[in-house]
Amino acid sequence: MALNERSQKILNELARNPNVTSALLVKKYQLSRRQLGYTIKQINAWLKEEELPEIERTRQGHFVVDHSVFAKINREHVPGEQETVQFLTEEQRVYLILLMLISSKEELSLLHFHSELGYSKNTILSDLKQVHHYAGEYGLSVRYSRKSGYLLEGNELHIRRLLVRVTNFIFGIHSGKKLFMATASIEQAEIDQLNKQIEKVESELAIKFTDEKLQVMPYVFLLVLRRIENGCLLEPFPDCYQELAETREYEATKEIFRSGSEAPIQERLFITLHLLTSNIHWSEVKGDPVIPQLQAAIADMLRQFEQSACVYFQERELLFKKLLQHIKPAYYRIKYQLAEIDEVKESFSQEYQELLHLVRRSIGPLEKVIGAKMPDVEVMYITMLIGSWMTRQGESIEKKVKAIVVCPQGVSVSRLMFQELSGLFPEFIFLDSLSMREFYEYHLSYDIVFSQTKLETEKPLYLTKTFLGREERQRLKQQVMQDLHGYSPNEINLDYVIDIVRNYTKIEDEKGLKKELGYYLFQNQQQVAAIDRGDEKVSLRELIRPGHISLRHSAPSWEDALRLAAEPLVRGGVVEERYVEALVRNPVRDPYIIIAPGLAIPHAAPEEGAREVGMSLLRLQKPVAFTAEEDVQLMIVIAAVDKQQHIRALRQLFKLAASEKDRKRLIEANTVAEIYDMIEMYSSD
Repeated sequence: MALNERSQKILNELARNPNVTSALLVKKYQLSRRQLGYTIKQINAWLKEEELPEIERTRQGHFVVDHSVFAKINREHVPGEQETVQFLTEEQRVYLILLMLISSKEELSLLHFHSELGYSKNTILSDLKQVHHYAGEYGLSVRYSRKSGYLLEGNELHIRRLLVRVTNFIFGIHSGKKLFMATASIEQAEIDQLNKQIEKVESELAIKFTDEKLQVMPYVFLLVLRRIENGCLLEPFPDCYQELAETREYEATKEIFRSGSEAPIQERLFITLHLLTSNIHWSEVKGDPVIPQLQAAIADMLRQFEQSACVYFQERELLFKKLLQHIKPAYYRIKYQLAEIDEVKESFSQEYQELLHLVRRSIGPLEKVIGAKMPDVEVMYITMLIGSWMTRQGESIEKKVKAIVVCPQGVSVSRLMFQELSGLFPEFIFLDSLSMREFYEYHLSYDIVFSQTKLETEKPLYLTKTFLGREERQRLKQQVMQDLHGYSPNEINLDYVIDIVRNYTKIEDEKGLKKELGYYLFQNQQQVAAIDRGDEKVSLRELIRPGHISLRHSAPSWEDALRLAAEPLVRGGVVEERYVEALVRNPVRDPYIIIAPGLAIPHAAPEEGAREVGMSLLRLQKPVAFTAEEDVQLMIVIAAVDKQQHIRALRQLFKLAASEKDRKRLIEANTVAEIYDMIEMYSSD
């Protein structure tokens, strides 16, 4: 039988402190007397199975523990040190058995495990069932035969991954190093030699590994070298791994392999990956070809986070360096699938949950470079680093106003509304743009809600619309600031500030000066973007070019009209055919693509075949039925490859759609030139 966690804790406590009383145990572990009695009964049943004397209780509430029990569980006592008692849990025994299977040069019998661990054969047999389970998580199996005993079988790369996991686990338990060395039959001289070799690697690469990594690295390398000597070699890696041979780490692996031995390329590549994925305490940034890409991605990530969280990082270069030190090994862990799939078990405060959310929203540039989604555990580490940096400079998102936007009108319209409001209130943290259903299931904390429709909420609710005119924007801002802070804002005009500066000095870089002043005055990029629309990418006239405009008398159906409208985008390679078909085959049409009477903006997700950002316009003289209630004469197909590039054009399109007079002029136009003139008229802001 195996002891549960409570029984293990009580047994360890009795071994550490034989004079402890029942009353103290009940208080310390928050047990009832009945629970304590049951726990002692379970411990005694296990001791009996292990052929050890049972624990007795006196009338005074003390315990009598035989010395043979101490000898059993005090396996790690070192002469001259204070006596430390350790009872091995089932999980710890399982990892030690796995270590024996990985490190042994010979087949292992039940007697080997019994002799090494000191537990009964029945306990070991129970542990072996769990060993099968743990090995199965890595696609490995434990085979047993009377002739050969127990053998760990499977892909050697998976065995190496399990080796790393086993090593990290055992070093995390009490006296783990001594347990590891004894179980794997490792001599201290072997470790000393490898430590010297690792020091040479650090010197050659101009890095310093973290203390945690240095603690386990020589043991991993030693067992890897042992497996290589025993003929347990890796299969050749795919061609994509060959890029690792161009790194400085690959050259440094010669320090790890023993002199005179020619290691197979795949073995050097494995050690290279281990070096690349190891966390470092300090490094000189040089040599690695991936670093420029990561640097650009981290810079974009920080800009996006600052924009979302309304902060401006001080000592930016130092923060940048710390992020790079963490993200570079994470890049290789994720790209080459060496990251452990561990759940994030830590419980965070509400503020950290919000911070994690904002970081997750900002890491798109990193994921693009890596070519994969970042695991939650990696995002958590980035969040903790950024969070500690904010604390260091006295920043906290808890002190800022957090807003959400509720919009039922589809992704593009929702995104446009989100952009409009976050530009209007750059001092607020805008957490998310939500549908009504998402709003009622939302778990993050927020302070105010902007919505197109009334909602049931205890938070301040401000009804607004997708596109706000100048006076509407001013009224909304005054109302919100008056309600929240008791004053109406005096908006700072950066152009006016620039004019003042120009009167007294020569400006070399006006755009750069605007942005820096924006950072200082608003601590948010969106306020700068609201003034300098050049940051919002392309305008409407750049997307709906004359060649993207079609005039037709009529179309047999909505689907036919959609294909006609999208044809210029397909012909120009902006979208693939499947993008159009994704719209046509959608069995549940989104009613919110009708943004004004007679005007529709069909669009699909980027991954459904959008190659570039683009728009095309179809004008029908005779309306086509979209639903039983809605007819369409203007259809503008939108192709977007991300959430940003088309936002400026979309804002301009909504301004046009809001004008009944100009919509009518588009419908009644006789030539492409007339329509394009209208498009140009709305593309100037």
